[in-house]
Amino acid sequence: MEQQTSAKAGKKAAVRASIALAGFAAFAAFLLQGDPGIVYLWVKALHVIAVISWMAGLLYMPRLFIYHGDSEKGSVQSETFKVMERRLLNVIMTPAMLLSWLLGLYMAAMIYHFEGGWLHAKLLAVAALTGVHVFFARAVGQFGRDENTRSPRFWRLANEIPTVLMIVIVILVIVKPF
Repeated sequence: MEQQTSAKAGKKAAVRASIALAGFAAFAAFLLQGDPGIVYLWVKALHVIAVISWMAGLLYMPRLFIYHGDSEKGSVQSETFKVMERRLLNVIMTPAMLLSWLLGLYMAAMIYHFEGGWLHAKLLAVAALTGVHVFFARAVGQFGRDENTRSPRFWRLANEIPTVLMIVIVILVIVKPF
């Protein structure tokens, strides 16, 4: 049985992700030819799916860092965490973040015309969430080079940042307080 942490398994995952993204792009191109009302509903649904995927990664990655930080450098466990972190970042989180931004900006421009204080505040919060993503991506690199200097306690606290930003974003989108 092939190990899921092998290079071959990683290449298979990358191919599957590329096929999925190509299929998504083809579907999006087809969709944009249709009725604007239906297009909006599809864009909104796909945006929510992308955001959920991105948030799942943002919430799971610090947990991996906590366990990775507790493992001995160079151990089988540490090497497995490196593979898990890299794949989570490259196969799920980054594509989901890019789709979230692309679809969100489409709606902000086409539906809301970039108007409304709530939308500006939401975009600011999403930019902060992107900053968290970049911070985690850098940490994946540091863990990959066995250069992590942060404690598992730090990562437990860092795990709360995406949650707080998510709460702010959801309130801004649903309540539109200003």
